[in-house]
Amino acid sequence: MCRFLLVLLCLTTSLPGYAAVTHSHGYAQFGTLKYPTSFTHFDWVNPTAPKGGTLRIMGSGTFDTLNPYSLKGTSPSATANFYQYGVSELNAPLMVGTGVYDPSGDEPASSYGLIAESVEYGEDRSWVVFNLRKTARFHDGKPITAADVAFSYQLLLREGHPQYRTNLQEVARVDILNSQRIRFVFKRAGNPLLILRLGELPVLPQHYWKKRDLKATTFEPPLGSGPYRITQVDPGRRLVFERVKGWWGEDLPVNRGKYNFDRIEVEYYRDNHVAFEAFKAGEFDIFLENQAKNWASGYNFPAVSRGEVIRAEIAHQIPTQTQALFMNSRRALFADRRVREAMGLMLDFEWANRTLFNNAYRRSESYFPNSEFAATGKPEGAEWLLLSPWRQQLPSGLLDQPWKMPRTDGRGIPRNTVRRALGLLAEAGWKSTSQGLRNSRNQPLRFEVLLVNPRLERILQPYRENLARLGVQVSLRTVDRAQYKQRLDQFDFDMVLMTLPQTLSPGLEQWQYFHSSQASIRGSRNYAGVADPVVDAMLDKLLAATTREEQIAATRALDRVLLWQHYSIPNWYLDKHRLAYRNRFAFVTTPPYTLGLRAWWMKPTENTAR
Repeated sequence: MCRFLLVLLCLTTSLPGYAAVTHSHGYAQFGTLKYPTSFTHFDWVNPTAPKGGTLRIMGSGTFDTLNPYSLKGTSPSATANFYQYGVSELNAPLMVGTGVYDPSGDEPASSYGLIAESVEYGEDRSWVVFNLRKTARFHDGKPITAADVAFSYQLLLREGHPQYRTNLQEVARVDILNSQRIRFVFKRAGNPLLILRLGELPVLPQHYWKKRDLKATTFEPPLGSGPYRITQVDPGRRLVFERVKGWWGEDLPVNRGKYNFDRIEVEYYRDNHVAFEAFKAGEFDIFLENQAKNWASGYNFPAVSRGEVIRAEIAHQIPTQTQALFMNSRRALFADRRVREAMGLMLDFEWANRTLFNNAYRRSESYFPNSEFAATGKPEGAEWLLLSPWRQQLPSGLLDQPWKMPRTDGRGIPRNTVRRALGLLAEAGWKSTSQGLRNSRNQPLRFEVLLVNPRLERILQPYRENLARLGVQVSLRTVDRAQYKQRLDQFDFDMVLMTLPQTLSPGLEQWQYFHSSQASIRGSRNYAGVADPVVDAMLDKLLAATTREEQIAATRALDRVLLWQHYSIPNWYLDKHRLAYRNRFAFVTTPPYTLGLRAWWMKPTENTAR
């Protein structure tokens, strides 16, 4: 008996984190949760919001599959701005608060249980246990079990989009403890971000997907588990979502006051101008405005003056997406940092902002605009300590000079900037001739900018003309969405205008964007082909951060290296929501970290009974 107790003691104390196990209704990557165990709803929702009515929204472009988990095809949730509407074809995840399914409104880097009723983890963050709700169900009524979670992890890792392999690569083992408990053991301790990413894991029904090909496209609505189900599909053009009556998650604190519309109709438009005219004619209810010129002059129509349409500009604290012209350093032309820097000098943001954008935007001077993660001034403190061991590999000046974007007075590129660009190109082997820039083999400096939106040609035409002053031959190539996606997946481009979504807690997505291991993986989002040991090292520090302060220092160091290496030409950003909507909706407030459309409801006079 004594020997048995001794063996049992040895086994239990050898479990990861046994000495200090936290059991909680949520998880904060750093610090503490804002909402206690007893919370009943988030502060920014109306917990008694009436249910009912129909919300009509627009989709941008088109979709060619309802499978959101495969590299193949474009599903609705992958189309522009769709995630902001608060409805999707995605399966419910274990937890909400991070990720695109249901992002936090008023708290960074924290999540609360959805399918998982609670979470347990060790002090050293080397493992996590999710305790599932017995009430959680798929839409066919079958319970969601630990076996479904394990199946989802294995299937997405093996056959899903490459982003899942990146997000889940640090898991060493998955243990089904019982039908409602599942444990993930990590390859290393000190991995607080991985718990958040596992909480974002969509739980797929094993009984549905085990007989289907996850890699295939489909217009059959997959079996879901969320507040809405797809009931009508017009392939590529229209979708109808209907609220699931008696949904198992309806009265949970994380959902109370959300998902109030009985029906959501989505009409897809390939052209934003056509879509705006349709909005003016009353064809749908919300228009998320992305064009500064239209925002400044396009809303002088009767419905606005009558108060039937409300035009709103709402400040937010969301780290805005990285929007930039990414140069493909896999190509010989852009493998040279001096060439990349010269290309950046010739973008006249001040002129474009004045003449094209009605001075609506701010210049992006970071990969993390509108956030505390942006590198500013000279590197100091913890950021300097992270970078200084790499002094020999860093560009000259990075450690002792602030980063500065090129600026103009808004009336053209100054001559000294042109001379600077020509000097950099000459150093890289490109000489000015009567026929333009030529290298030692008499080849012209020529490249193509790949686009999918023809409206961007108007914006980039002045940039093309500025480069022509140097003798650079640039073509703007607009292709259809299918070809565009194929070329992106295969890195078949010279330069591309692209956006990278950013989060309140940078982590594994930065690995997808910038780590050398992603540079050759088909379908990865390392568009520039970044393969830099210093970048890799800063990413390692970012993923190992155990405090918010360490995370900020590592992200700023990463930002600074990327900027000084000129992998992209940062564009511009907006720190406000711009939208117009029919005056028949109500909401409590717009929280700082999300638009919060999932908490809107129909005004009582327009409401359809529950």
